[in-house]
Amino acid sequence: MTPTPPRKGADAFALQMMLVLCLIWGIQQVMVKLAAGDIAPIMQAFGRNVIAALLVGALMCWRGGWEGLRQGTLPGGALAGVLFCAEFFFIAQGLVYTTASHMAVFIYTAPIFSALGLHFLLPSERLRPLQWLGIAVCFGGIALCFGGGFDLQHMDGRMLLGDAFGVLAGASWGATTVVVRGTRLSEAPASLTLFYQLFTAALLLPLLALWLGEFGNVRLTAMSVGSVLFQGVVVSFASYFSWFWLLRRYLASNLAVFSFMTPVFGIAFGVLLLHEPLAWNFVGGAALVLLGITLVSSEAWVRRLLRGDERRA
Repeated sequence: MTPTPPRKGADAFALQMMLVLCLIWGIQQVMVKLAAGDIAPIMQAFGRNVIAALLVGALMCWRGGWEGLRQGTLPGGALAGVLFCAEFFFIAQGLVYTTASHMAVFIYTAPIFSALGLHFLLPSERLRPLQWLGIAVCFGGIALCFGGGFDLQHMDGRMLLGDAFGVLAGASWGATTVVVRGTRLSEAPASLTLFYQLFTAALLLPLLALWLGEFGNVRLTAMSVGSVLFQGVVVSFASYFSWFWLLRRYLASNLAVFSFMTPVFGIAFGVLLLHEPLAWNFVGGAALVLLGITLVSSEAWVRRLLRGDERRA
């Protein structure tokens, strides 16, 4: 067996790839909002997962990866799939009430929830003091984002509900990571793990759409078809496999630093394309959330950076 080459630090190519990926991930919530008048967000989520599941399944038939089915991965895969479906349900419902820029920030609280879960599940994932500080900073940022809602003169209950759905989506994403790391999925091919999630969501989301009365809320237009194809082919298939490819070649901590460009792009696209307003408490809270996530997900990189500053001082 050919040994896996050691992962290297991020270079110019990795930065360019991450810039493209973060642009794609940052604009996806905006695409959902733009097409919401023609197709309900939950139906967009259903369509994207069906397309991506078919593409991933076809790729696995060509390149392999199904052997993990015989290695006891099904229970973990089913649970991860249910959590993945819950994430998309909360995103879809949240976008009905809140802005794409708000959703782009709250979804990416996922590393905070996964870090907390893994801390209690795996001894090797115990949180360090700097990471605990990051968690406190992140939740302080969330509180500040919600803080404008306690001003009775400017209270927007619908937006608060949508923001809460965004936090629940981030928690579901974080819980999915915990399941992947804490079950036999941790040893399964990435393609199989992704297929479990996509396939389960494709099965459950139409049932949720029926329950919400939105299953027939579809009008075939260039915008609706384009949005679903973009999410299914570009986001859920091409960008995810590009991310996995990068993780096999570069240090995850280096890539994680660049991935925090995604919420920034999400906010920028929401303002530029949807003309979404930005309240001062949201801008300040979003900055704290991103700082907290950086401290948690890139703690080793931050420590090295601080030690380097100290030596130069």
